[in-house]
Amino acid sequence: MTNESGKGGGGSTGARSARTRTTRDEGRSTDLDPTDLEGVADELYGLLPGEFVAARDARAAQARKAGGRDLADRIRALRRPTVSAWASNLLVRERADQVEPLVDLGRALRHAHQELDGERLRELSRRRHALVTALASLARQLAADAGQPVGEQARREVETTLHAVLADQDAAERWAAGRLARPLSPPVGFTAARAAAPAPTSGPVPAGRTGRAGRKSEAATVGDLDEARRRRAGRRREEQRRAELARAREAARAAEREVTSLTGRLRRAEAERDRAQAAWEETDRRAADLRQRLEETEEQRRTARREVDDTRSRAREAERAVREARRTARDAATVVERLAADGP
Repeated sequence: MTNESGKGGGGSTGARSARTRTTRDEGRSTDLDPTDLEGVADELYGLLPGEFVAARDARAAQARKAGGRDLADRIRALRRPTVSAWASNLLVRERADQVEPLVDLGRALRHAHQELDGERLRELSRRRHALVTALASLARQLAADAGQPVGEQARREVETTLHAVLADQDAAERWAAGRLARPLSPPVGFTAARAAAPAPTSGPVPAGRTGRAGRKSEAATVGDLDEARRRRAGRRREEQRRAELARAREAARAAEREVTSLTGRLRRAEAERDRAQAAWEETDRRAADLRQRLEETEEQRRTARREVDDTRSRAREAERAVREARRTARDAATVVERLAADGP
C-alpha cells in the first residue's frame, strides 16, 4: 500500500496525516533510524496487523543494540492495532484528502450542538451520515485491497471511530496521526454524534434499517432542542443569579474589610488625639506653673527694687550725715587750732 499526498483539506490535521510513511509494499527499511520513535511508530502502524508484533520486536531489538534501552522499552510498549483501528489508520494513510473534510464537519457539528441550532444540526447530520457511511465503506475496501478483510463488527467500530472524530477534537487529532491501536468512542454527552452512532448488533444490519434508525434518532434529538434550550436558559438564569449573589457577597466582604480598615484608622486617630490632648494639657499645666513662677519672680523683683531704692535713700542720707560730720569736725579742728594759737 502506498501513501497518497493530501488532495483536499490543507489544515494542520491534514498535514500531519499526509506525511510520508514507510509502507508494507515498499518493505521494511533497514536504514530507518531506530532511535526515532515517531518514525518507527509510523512504520509499524502502516503494516498489516499480523506483521506488527514481529516488526515491533525487531525494531526494539535494533534500538536496544544501538544503546537505546529506554527507547527499546517504549517501542515494545506499542500495542498491536485491532483490525478496525488498523483500517481507520489505513483510511488516513491512503486517503489523506478525506481527513480535513471530516474534521471540518466535526467542528461544525459541535458548534451547532453547542448553539442548539436545530436546523443547522439537521443539515449537518445528513452530511455526517452520508460521509461516515462512505468513509467506513472506503476503509473496508482499502483493507480488502491490502489483503486484510474487515468484518461487520470491525466496520461498525470504524464508524464509531469516525463518529468520535466528529465529536471530539482530540480524537480527530489522534485519528489523523494514523497510529490508533484501538477504535475510538464518542465522548459521553455529545448528543449529535451519539444519536447517529450505530448500536452494536450480533450480525450485519441492513443499510435501510440502519438509515431509518439513524433518522429517527436524529429527529428525536432535534425534537429535544426546545427543552434543551429551556434548560439552558434556566441554567443561564441560575448561573447569572449565582454570579450576582457571588458579586454581592464579595461586595459585602469588601465593605466589611473597608469598615474594619476604617475602624482601625479611627482608633489610631482617636489614640493620637488622646495623646495630643494629654500633651496639650501637660503643656498648659506647665505654662500655668511658669506664669505663677513668673508672677512670683516679678513680685520678688519689685520687692528687691523697693529695697534697692530704700537702700539708696539711706545711703544718700548717710552720705549727707557724713559730709555734715566732716564739716563739723573741720570746724571743730579750726576752733581747736585757733584756741591753741591764742594760748599762753
